[in-house]
Amino acid sequence: MSTLVKSSYLSIMPFLNLIIHFLKWHNFLGIELVLGTRVKSADVRRQTLLTAAGETISYKILIVATGARALKLEEFGVSGSDAENVCYLRDLADANRIADVMQSSVGGNAVVIGGGYIGMECAASLVINKINVTMVFPEAHCMARLFTPKIASYYEDYYTSKGVKFIKGTVLSSFDIDSNGKVVAVNLRDGSRLPADMVVVGIGIRPNTSLFEGQLTLEKGGIKVNGRLQSSNSSIYAVGDVAAFPLKIFGEIRRLEHVDSARKSARHAVSAIMEPDKTGEFNYLPFFYSRVFALSWQFYGDNAGEVVHYGDFSGNTFGAYWVSKGHLVGSFLEGGTKEEYEAIAKATSLKPAIEDLAELERQGLGFALAVSREAVQSPPPAVVNQSSGLVLEKALYPWHATAGVILAASVAAFAYWYGRRRRRW
Repeated sequence: MSTLVKSSYLSIMPFLNLIIHFLKWHNFLGIELVLGTRVKSADVRRQTLLTAAGETISYKILIVATGARALKLEEFGVSGSDAENVCYLRDLADANRIADVMQSSVGGNAVVIGGGYIGMECAASLVINKINVTMVFPEAHCMARLFTPKIASYYEDYYTSKGVKFIKGTVLSSFDIDSNGKVVAVNLRDGSRLPADMVVVGIGIRPNTSLFEGQLTLEKGGIKVNGRLQSSNSSIYAVGDVAAFPLKIFGEIRRLEHVDSARKSARHAVSAIMEPDKTGEFNYLPFFYSRVFALSWQFYGDNAGEVVHYGDFSGNTFGAYWVSKGHLVGSFLEGGTKEEYEAIAKATSLKPAIEDLAELERQGLGFALAVSREAVQSPPPAVVNQSSGLVLEKALYPWHATAGVILAASVAAFAYWYGRRRRRW
């Protein structure tokens, strides 16, 4: 079994177990599970949904968790997405398809279009499975939306040492497709021609908002919600990739594309529905991570403002801080321990004032560890480090723990309440 197949299998096993457990109890909870059914349209004013099968479903409360779809090459004027060896990665079916194509391409050539999150992780899986990989993207370096040039250089060098080739500053222009409908070569705008046994495309996503366009307020490409994840229509909530919500820590509307945000926004929406008087505004710290090869990085906050790199970029542990308007707003760490990752998360959530960037660089990871420990020992007062020129302020956005048992009970109660009230025409 290939590494990618094993990874996909292990990743979905917890969810499969949850689904099996759910199916056993759905009658008790009053939940009706409708599979293989697509919602064709929504009528927000009448609070109804119309399925492709012609069935009308009414609701009192609706949670929109439609996620996003992968952008296709055709949207950029390039045809060929239907070729049997051109793959995207958005759902389990896509993952299985990549695994199948990959198994028939061992020893061959794969071209990965896109240098972002999907492109980097797929490239790693492909090269591990003994496929020659070339990555193609228009930006100056990989993960351009997050990585600095210095951080990107480290990962590009590491990938190169594993056999991955990078072609930057150009884009796909066309495919050469044989009589069997398979791509045999990738043509780039700079005139290059790359032989290909398979192609993986990761060029971004688009939130699935079409059901509610013209009915709900949209912003940042998603459904605009308030701090309770409630849309412009009070009976409709949105969570995950499709929700544009107020990011309290930075005082602006953001739409985030990551599993952590999806999970936590869903929990908060359920809490806001079940216990509106006890649920405050969604207070989320942006979090992204990746684990490939022997690498493991985590990022918290925002990559805005001035960047301060620290650590040994020739070794295994290094990181960066972002400072904006005199405060720490973002933290990145590669090769950290559990305590160290928790420390950079805590430090970023506190947004301590930074007066001396050189001193911050000198302290490096030690700064986040000190802030985190100080917060645990004495959270209320401000702490001033006169010698270093770094000011540690009172926590602006403390973490609030929610007991799992209470959450589970809330979800079950909501499911029971909703199931008993769902009506069909």
